[in-house]
Amino acid sequence: MSRVQLALRVADLEGSIAFYSKLFGTEPAKRRPGYANFAIAEPPLKLVLLEGDADGAPTRLDHLGVEVEDPGRVAAATARLSGEGLPTDVEEATTCCYAVQDKVWVTGPGAERWEVYTVLADAQPELEGQTASADGCDTGDGCCAPAANGGTQPVELALVSASGCCD
Repeated sequence: MSRVQLALRVADLEGSIAFYSKLFGTEPAKRRPGYANFAIAEPPLKLVLLEGDADGAPTRLDHLGVEVEDPGRVAAATARLSGEGLPTDVEEATTCCYAVQDKVWVTGPGAERWEVYTVLADAQPELEGQTASADGCDTGDGCCAPAANGGTQPVELALVSASGCCD
């Protein structure tokens, strides 16, 4: 089963967790410092909350994605997207979003970033349920965005963290 992922950058992580728990009638599937995700069965959705600055900024879209079952589906998506003439950025066995993942990134016409990804393994499970920021993990740094590719993407999307702090 595939499902769409929506990653939001939120100023109030605890308040957002409380709201989305009520909205979808479920608790987060994963909690880590500055991060929570919900694996919602109906509608099939992976909702990712990334802690942003606590300056009261409104919630904003961080990135979009499609979670797939296995690396073969990521490879198939890469071939299909490349075949359609879309520039792709492939990452294999990368640690991002508190998970080891294979993924491919593409950019939409409005500079919106999409990833097709699969989770290979959990990362830092010892942090489950913690809410304080972990050393080396600042989800405000765009850790789920791919590295710059020739300077064609916006600077705020060109940052990557190897700390494993988002999914």
